[in-house]
Amino acid sequence: MRKMNLPNKLTIFRVILILPFLVLLLGGNWGWFGENQMPSRIGALVLFILASLTDMLDGMIARKYNLITNFGKFMDPLADKLLVCSAMIALIEMGRIPSLVVILIMAREFIISGFRLVASDGGVVIAASYWGKFKTVFQMVMVCLMIVGDPIPRLVTDIVMWIAVALTLVSLVDYLVKNKGVMKDAR
Repeated sequence: MRKMNLPNKLTIFRVILILPFLVLLLGGNWGWFGENQMPSRIGALVLFILASLTDMLDGMIARKYNLITNFGKFMDPLADKLLVCSAMIALIEMGRIPSLVVILIMAREFIISGFRLVASDGGVVIAASYWGKFKTVFQMVMVCLMIVGDPIPRLVTDIVMWIAVALTLVSLVDYLVKNKGVMKDAR
C-alpha cells in the first residue's frame, strides 16, 4: 500500500478541521463558551482560514510536484464543499445568511458534482475553471465576513455575498456551456 502524499494529507486535514470549526462557531452562538461570543468566533475564523489555505496549498503542491492522484481529484472538491456548505448552514442558524443564498450555492455544487460524475463515466475529467476558482474565493471571503459579523458593516458583507452568488451562477453556466457535449454523450 502506498503512503498518502502531502496534498492528500492536507485535504484530509481540511475535512478534520470542520468539526472543531463548527463547535467553535455554533458553540459560541449557543453560549457554550460564556456570554462573549467573540473569542469562539475568532477561533472559528482562524480554523476556517487555515482550512481554506490548505485548499490552495494542496493544489499548488500537487501540481508543482506532480502529486495528482485519483483520491485527490475526488476528495479535494468534496472537502471544499463540506467546509463551505457546513459553514453556510451554520450561518443560517446564526441568522447571518439567507437560506435562499445557501440553496443557490449548494444547488450549483450538486449540479456540477452530478455533471462531473456523468462525465467521468464517459472517461472525461472536467477540471475546475477560473470562474469556479473565483467563486470559491468569494464564498470563502463571504463566510469569513459573516463569521466576524458585527464589526464588519453589513453592506460590505452583503456585497461580497451577492458577488459570490453571481459568480456561483456564472460558473455553473460556464461549466454547462463548455461541457454540453458530456450530456449529449450520456444519452
